[in-house]
Amino acid sequence: MSKEAKTTYGIHSLLSKRWSPRAFKKQSISREILLSLFEAARWSPSAFNDQPWYFIIGNNNDKTFLGIFETLVEFNQLWTKNAPVLVLSCGRKKTQKGDPNNSFKYDVGQAVAHLSIQATSHNLYVHQMTGFSPEKATEVFEIPDEFEALSVIVIGYLGDTAILDPRMQKPELAERERKSFDEFIFQDKFGKKSNLLTD
Repeated sequence: MSKEAKTTYGIHSLLSKRWSPRAFKKQSISREILLSLFEAARWSPSAFNDQPWYFIIGNNNDKTFLGIFETLVEFNQLWTKNAPVLVLSCGRKKTQKGDPNNSFKYDVGQAVAHLSIQATSHNLYVHQMTGFSPEKATEVFEIPDEFEALSVIVIGYLGDTAILDPRMQKPELAERERKSFDEFIFQDKFGKKSNLLTD
């Protein structure tokens, strides 16, 4: 099933193809491909090159997968059980020098964005979630105080929507939507439409 973005201006095909499904095949992902995703994350930018991202990877219902799965809210457990890979993303709250890092969440987000585009190049799909218990994740995986559990990432090959709970099927098949440029591109002051949008 293709849900390619209907863009106003041309963007790279990997960006237009990327979306966040809930229907995944149980098909395994090869070690080489999976590591290429984290290679992409490894080379993403960060403030002062501090690289505050850390990932706990659960693969094919192993102990780590089941541990991450148990931290998810019930709704997310309904569909993630079919995916081959669950990843817990974490961020280091201080710089390597020990100072507060106000951009660590931003930088972890950039790393995951890079991972998601690399995944798309392998015909894989990524669904990111904050519908989990960071407290439980911290306990299960013994995450030290200087780190924070930020999101759970599902990685896999696109599956048949028929495997989903009926309440999830409609949004899975719905056309993708985005807000218009004049809602988020401004000039001079917040809320004033940019001249870029004037013909």
